[in-house]
Amino acid sequence: MKFVIAAGGTGGHLFPGLAVGEVLLTRGHEVMLLISEKEIDAQATKGRSEFRIERLPGIGLPRIFSPAALSFVRRFLQGLQRCRRLYAEFQPSAVLGMGGFTSTGPILAGRFRKIPTFVHESNAIPGKANRLNGRLADTVLLGFEECRRFFPKERCEVTGTPVRKDLTQRTDRAAALSAFSLTPGRKTLLVMGGSQGAQGINTAVTGALPQLGSAQIQAIHLTGATGEAEVREAYRAAGIPAFVAPFSHQMGDAYSAADIAVARSGAASLTELSQFGLASILIPYPFAAEDHQTHNANIFAQAGAAILLQQREATPEAVARELRTLLDELPRLSEMSAASARLAPTRAAERVADAILQRAQV
Repeated sequence: MKFVIAAGGTGGHLFPGLAVGEVLLTRGHEVMLLISEKEIDAQATKGRSEFRIERLPGIGLPRIFSPAALSFVRRFLQGLQRCRRLYAEFQPSAVLGMGGFTSTGPILAGRFRKIPTFVHESNAIPGKANRLNGRLADTVLLGFEECRRFFPKERCEVTGTPVRKDLTQRTDRAAALSAFSLTPGRKTLLVMGGSQGAQGINTAVTGALPQLGSAQIQAIHLTGATGEAEVREAYRAAGIPAFVAPFSHQMGDAYSAADIAVARSGAASLTELSQFGLASILIPYPFAAEDHQTHNANIFAQAGAAILLQQREATPEAVARELRTLLDELPRLSEMSAASARLAPTRAAERVADAILQRAQV
């Protein structure tokens, strides 16, 4: 059969969508991937020739009386018409939207064709787009049980958040460290702000480095599109070995090399951290829709898998203090790692694919 997965706009939508697509491909089906026009989508899908990839106009919901409202409506209708033309030619058996308004047009076009439609919500609290998508779609697939209360219960199924197949197994630690020109013998810190980076995390961590210079650590620091030069210079000045880059396609190696992470708390990032049993210091993005990143982080903090610092609390001094505490208390670090591993979903990508195939074959 043929399936459409709408998964553009952020890594939190795109990477889980790729994971489901990989499962459908291995089962002998064809997949069309609908992505946005953003650069992160182009980066993340570069070389993925196994999928048919099509771009849709990027849209974000403006305020109702904003001058941008007319542009939103125009681009939304353009995207919807493009979906209908693509579907007429591709003839999909079902449509899966991974979240955001990039998914709304594809789901609606699926309804027009009277084929099964699905939306996946990774976060503990859905944003405005997925609350709408959840009304349009036949089935709502959830990353967290805590999210069920926001949708009609009879249409919900908890699957967990899918993880790409190259992130399902830990690689050899020495080889992983070597991939980033790092060496065994030091604790390794992974710093990441999600697919689009996080200036707040960059600032907090680089400010903490002078207090960490004697801790025998090294780092993999993914800065996002801006700040690479400044972050690299901060590690050099602190005398801390580090691999610094805007983005990495070697996330399996990065997670395998790391002992502890400092990260935002998007659902996809948290799922990947748990897949590798990584303890973390989580600094939720303060402007995330419905403050969903704080709710995600709370699940991990309450399970003992993470330390939660709000952005306003994440001063360089606070970040340095928490890192030093964990590096000095290795039994606690080990306990947090084990707690993180217990939160990892089981066969999430396969469970999403199972749900789609079961309904598409009815």
